[in-house]
Amino acid sequence: MTLIATLFPLLCWFAYNYGVPIIERRRPSLSVIMSMQRRRWVANATRRESPLDAILAGNLMGAVSFLASTSVLLVLAIFAAFGQLGALMEALKNVGFGRAYSAAEVRLHLVVMLAIFVLSFFAFTLALRQFNHFCIMIGAMDHSGRVSEAEIDAIAQLNTLAAKNFNNGIRAYYFSVATVAWFAAEWLSIVASLLTVGFLIHREFFSSAHRIAASAAVIASRREQGLAK
Repeated sequence: MTLIATLFPLLCWFAYNYGVPIIERRRPSLSVIMSMQRRRWVANATRRESPLDAILAGNLMGAVSFLASTSVLLVLAIFAAFGQLGALMEALKNVGFGRAYSAAEVRLHLVVMLAIFVLSFFAFTLALRQFNHFCIMIGAMDHSGRVSEAEIDAIAQLNTLAAKNFNNGIRAYYFSVATVAWFAAEWLSIVASLLTVGFLIHREFFSSAHRIAASAAVIASRREQGLAK
């Protein structure tokens, strides 16, 4: 039970990443809707020469860089916990719900937490690199109106891929909350993981942001069709 509860947040994270694309075949998620807006962003960027697009991309990269740095600090904090395992075990006696963990169990759980934050660091740094490539491709575009649809699609897809990796890193933070709940009780880690999955599914498919983004996408599509006529 202890091993299952330790690994459960990590397994839920992986299952969510592989399961959501299956759901998206039937119902577009918020990420899919925003991918459509990213393409509109790139298409509009071909028709203007202003620092607006650079500012927007810079804001995205700043957020990713901050979270990547935070992941490094959390990894270092977990390494420090390994060195203070005795003090950690003593502290757990005061916060646990009558469950006394062994040093081996706590050490294994810290390894799982370490894996989550290391993977989140890689996700954020990959997203940062891809956003950097996106900025270069935006700057390399010809603003004379001769950009092809295929080039617009490629640049938008790179932006979408960066956002996907960024969201993956954010989810690692969500599921890390469940790993912290493990210290109080094993069952609490499982409950927190399931609640996190439910929260993420609601946010992606049934939230107010999803409805608003979908409405905006429909309005923009109708306007563009009207201009085309």
